[in-house]
Amino acid sequence: MMPAMMLPSAAPMFLLFAAVCRKGRAGSDALRRTGAFGVAYVCIWAAFAVVATGVQWGLERLMLLSPGMALGSGTIAGLLFAAAGIYQVLPLKRACLRHCRSPMESLASHWRPGTAGAFRMGFQHGAFCLGCCWVLMGLLFVGGLMNLLWIAGLALMVFVEKATPAGPLAGRVIAVGLTVWGVAQIVAAWT
Repeated sequence: MMPAMMLPSAAPMFLLFAAVCRKGRAGSDALRRTGAFGVAYVCIWAAFAVVATGVQWGLERLMLLSPGMALGSGTIAGLLFAAAGIYQVLPLKRACLRHCRSPMESLASHWRPGTAGAFRMGFQHGAFCLGCCWVLMGLLFVGGLMNLLWIAGLALMVFVEKATPAGPLAGRVIAVGLTVWGVAQIVAAWT
């Protein structure tokens, strides 16, 4: 599910990478190189999904997840929201987001020849993408791992932030909203 959530926001990079491969000297090898790029990208998110599954199992063992696979603790949910809001404004998040928002610049500065180079570039792009969005993906535990509306809302947030002109402003609004929502949840849980 994680790769599927992230692919729409990564589409500009994939399309640009494929176009550059088709037009460059690697034209005949474009499909293989684009496939290697995509496989590496998906590998990053699949590895993250394995870690998230481990967290899910741990939360289930501690009986902190509801039957709908949402956190049952308002305090933990509030802490996750606040952490996601704070992470939105950290330098690491901004650096990763810059990479994701500028596909042409990223390709120009990180280009590697051959299929192995394409795999390395896909891996690197996936790592930047993960660095950008991993905390937001942690919010799946708050709304429910199987809640399609929650999943769509998070995917839309990621897409707007990464792939639209309103992204920088949206990121700041998201940061404030998540932090305020998190603090409100913590206060509600303790009152």
